[in-house]
Amino acid sequence: MTSFRKLNQPTGRIIHLDHSSFLFFGGTAYLGLLQNPDYIELYKDGIDKYGLNIGTSRSNNVQLGIYEESEEELAKRFGSPASALFSSGYLAAQATVRAIAKNRKVIYAPDTHPSLWLDQNPNQDVNFEDWLESTIQTINEGTEKEFLVISNCMDNLTPRLYDFSAFNKVDSSKNVILVLDDSHGIAVLKKNAISFDKNLIQVPNIQVLILASLAKGLGTDAGLVLGNEELIDTVKEDPIFMGASPCSPAALYALKNGTAIYGFAFDQMQRNTQQMADLVTNLKLNHIPNFPVFTSTEPTLYKHLVNHKIVISSFPYPLPNSPLLNRIVVSALHRPADIEWIAELLSRENILKL
Repeated sequence: MTSFRKLNQPTGRIIHLDHSSFLFFGGTAYLGLLQNPDYIELYKDGIDKYGLNIGTSRSNNVQLGIYEESEEELAKRFGSPASALFSSGYLAAQATVRAIAKNRKVIYAPDTHPSLWLDQNPNQDVNFEDWLESTIQTINEGTEKEFLVISNCMDNLTPRLYDFSAFNKVDSSKNVILVLDDSHGIAVLKKNAISFDKNLIQVPNIQVLILASLAKGLGTDAGLVLGNEELIDTVKEDPIFMGASPCSPAALYALKNGTAIYGFAFDQMQRNTQQMADLVTNLKLNHIPNFPVFTSTEPTLYKHLVNHKIVISSFPYPLPNSPLLNRIVVSALHRPADIEWIAELLSRENILKL
């Protein structure tokens, strides 16, 4: 079968390989900013202004103002008192968990992303609802007073959005910090917003820290942490924040100045997602509203689509020996005819019909 593992081109709407062109419905570049000409021009302007990168850490006495400016703007954009920027989502996760875990009992949710692990795989092999019930019980009945609970905001593979409102049942004598990874939901499920609904948590003893890779929807190789000023200050005291090289200032320049471009791309992505949802409503595909991902475990689906010059993401999940999970991603780059074509091909697969 054709291999797409050694490409030398952007993974945008079209992939060219072996004198053939394939429509690409995979990856995580939901807003298509990686091939948006206007956004690329902004990035180039940022390079002209700041250079390719910066040769100092955030603790250096020589700093670029764009980092603090961007942190202030991103905090405001996503409705948080403060924020911290890292060069990647992975570093943001590691620094946050290591800084906040001190003197707290750590509890992991099922399928928590490896970037959030303190050490080895926490191996929470239960469904989310059972885990949530047992976690509330563990907190309320335990002798500890301080807890750190770590989870993804959503499962982007199934997909599903998690509900954390049960934490309102935590005893008022216990203090809990929720660290939630929103890498796939931030600025994707809702315009200029995180996917987590802060109004669901109504008790003062539960604090929430949101962290995210901005490389998914926002096309920026950077990691972001959002929270109150006290917690963000704690994160910024971690050696990872102090000593690691920061993200590209040119990338932040594009992110800061590209909000209008983002807005157009977001609207297009949502239109494309709705078009796809309407066309496949009678098929056995997993989908949640406003999220541009449609999944199936039908093992022959990948080959069926490749034979018609369409490439989707397909890999074993949740374990290396698990059945294939097929992940169809609709982005802002797709055209109505692209979506009509893949929907027609999916409809031809009798095994997908309800």
